[in-house]
Amino acid sequence: MKLKQILTLLLTVFYFVGNAQTNKIKFVEYDLPNGLHVILHEDHKTPIVAVSVLYHVGSKNEDLNRTGFAHFFEHLLFEGSENVKRGEFDKYIENAGGMNNANTWYDRTFYYEVFPSNQLKLGLWLESERMFHAKVDSVGIETQRQVVKEERRQRIDNQPYGTVLEETMKRLIVKHPYHHSVIGSMAHLDAAQEEDYVNFYKTYYVPNNAVLSIAGDIDITQTKKDIAKYFGTIPKGTRSMYRPDVVEPPLTHEIVDTVYDNIQLPAVILGYQLPAQGTKDAYAVEMLNTLLAGGNSSRLNKALVDEQQKAVYIGSFPMAMEDMGAGIAFGIANMGVGLDDLLVGMDAEINKVRTDLIPEREFQKLRNQMESDFVQGNERMVGIAENLANYYVYFGNTDLINTELNRYLDVTREDIRRVAQKYYNPDHRVVLYYLPKPKTP
Repeated sequence: MKLKQILTLLLTVFYFVGNAQTNKIKFVEYDLPNGLHVILHEDHKTPIVAVSVLYHVGSKNEDLNRTGFAHFFEHLLFEGSENVKRGEFDKYIENAGGMNNANTWYDRTFYYEVFPSNQLKLGLWLESERMFHAKVDSVGIETQRQVVKEERRQRIDNQPYGTVLEETMKRLIVKHPYHHSVIGSMAHLDAAQEEDYVNFYKTYYVPNNAVLSIAGDIDITQTKKDIAKYFGTIPKGTRSMYRPDVVEPPLTHEIVDTVYDNIQLPAVILGYQLPAQGTKDAYAVEMLNTLLAGGNSSRLNKALVDEQQKAVYIGSFPMAMEDMGAGIAFGIANMGVGLDDLLVGMDAEINKVRTDLIPEREFQKLRNQMESDFVQGNERMVGIAENLANYYVYFGNTDLINTELNRYLDVTREDIRRVAQKYYNPDHRVVLYYLPKPKTP
C-alpha cells in the first residue's frame, strides 16, 4: 500500500473514532402513566426513523413445561391484530418503504421497524397494535407452530453444528432456566392450549414490561404527543411475571461428552461458566475472547488455523446475559487432525493467557479493537435505538450508551490474566467432541 493511501486510511480512522467519541448521543426518556418507558433520540442527518419495542421477556421467563414461548411470540405477533388483517403487518411496512425484524434471546424480545421519517406514526400504530390488540388465536397459533418447527429443522436439526449451543448449555447450566434453548421444545408448543398462549401474552406483552425506543429524524415534542395518542390508553399489566431467582452452582469438575451430528469434519467445543453482564469481570472476559478469537489476527486463529493448520475454523465468544454468562470456544478440525490434538492446541493458547500478561503492544491493539466495535454499534439508527433500550433494561442506566466504553478501557492486562485464570479453568468446564454420525447404525 502506498504511503499516501496509508495516511488517508489513518486519517479516516482517527476522524471516525474521534468524532464518535466526542459526539455524545443525546436522548430524552420518561415514563407513561401505564409504565411504558420511552426513550427518544433526535438525529436529522438522514430522513429515517427507527421505531423499536423491547419486551423484558425471554426464554428464561418461561414455564419449564412450556419452553419456546418467548421465541414463538416473536413470530406470532406478526400475525396481525384486531385492526391489522392477518398477514398484512409486513405489507404496511413494505408499502411505506420500510423494513422490520425481530429477535429473541434468553432475557428479552426485540421488535423494530425502520421507515422514512414521515412514516413514524405508522410505526407507532403498528407497535401499539402488537402490544394491545394482537391476534392470539388458534389460526395464528397453528400457523406459527409449523413455522417454528421448520425454523428448528433448518437452523438446528439439519444445520451442521446447529446443536452446539443447545448441547453445550444443557450440560453447562443445570438449575438456571438458561439451560434450555431459546427456540424451546416443539413438544411443549404442541401440548400448549390457546389459553396458555393468551396468558403468556397478557402477562408479558404489557407497557410496564416494555421500552419504546425511537431514534432518527423526529421532532421530540410532536413525537411525545403521538406516543401518548397511540400508547397512552393501553392499560398497565397486573399479572405476576416470573423472574428466576436461581443461583447456578459452579462446575466442580470437567464434563466430557460426545455428540454425533450431521457434519463432515469433527469439532471440539469448550463451555465455560462466565460472570453476568455489566460486572467488571464481564468486560475483561469479553476482551479476553476478542484476544483469543476476534478476527483473523487473533491468537487461536493464527496459531491453529494459519501456523499449525490443526483447524479450519476457530471461534470463541462470550454470551452476555442478565443472571450469569456462558462462553463457548469452538474448533473444527482439519482433515486428518485428531480432536485430542486440536484440544491440546486450543488449551495451549488459553493457558498462555492464564499464565502470562499479554504484551503491551497487543493490549493496545485489543483496546483499539474494542473501541472500534463499540463505535460501530452506534452507526445505524436501529442500533442506537436498541442499545438505548438495552442499557435501560439491563443496567438501569441509559447513558451507558455514551460511557460504557470507559468500562472496557479500564480493564488492565492483569484483569485479563485474572479472569482467564478464574473462568477458563480446564477442571471446571464442558468438553464436547462433535463427531459425524455413523453411516450405518
